[in-house]
Amino acid sequence: MAKPFFQRVVVPVANSGDAEATAATLVPYAEGTDCEVVAVHVIEKAGEAPNKASVEQREQWAQEMFAAISDGLSDTGVTLETKTRYGTDIAATVIDAAHEFDATAIAFTPRGRSRWRKLLAGDVTHNLVTNTDVPSLVLSDRAVSER
Repeated sequence: MAKPFFQRVVVPVANSGDAEATAATLVPYAEGTDCEVVAVHVIEKAGEAPNKASVEQREQWAQEMFAAISDGLSDTGVTLETKTRYGTDIAATVIDAAHEFDATAIAFTPRGRSRWRKLLAGDVTHNLVTNTDVPSLVLSDRAVSER
């Protein structure tokens, strides 16, 4: 028998605004259920290139993101865990986390980027949807941003 789609969901967050939008968009799907959400922030390793911010600074930003998603999911009954991961490929790291946490789905709001930027830097959204065996749900934050 298949597991319910929203039993244990991995939710990648990229910044505090993303965490707020994702929480607001996720609430109607998860509120009042026994859903477990694992918010994952990937601190991208730059390989051989130097990072612009220290690891400590980026870990502090992750805590701010986790606070934002926690605030957004408070009073919903949703169980929230937060995890920081490190990797050179954001999508692959999120997918690995989904496997590690036995997620039933990956749910996220896509971040707006120009086509050129996606081409040069990679398209995390595309990779999260096409390079995984874990069901993915792309949540539109349009309704949230129009409020």
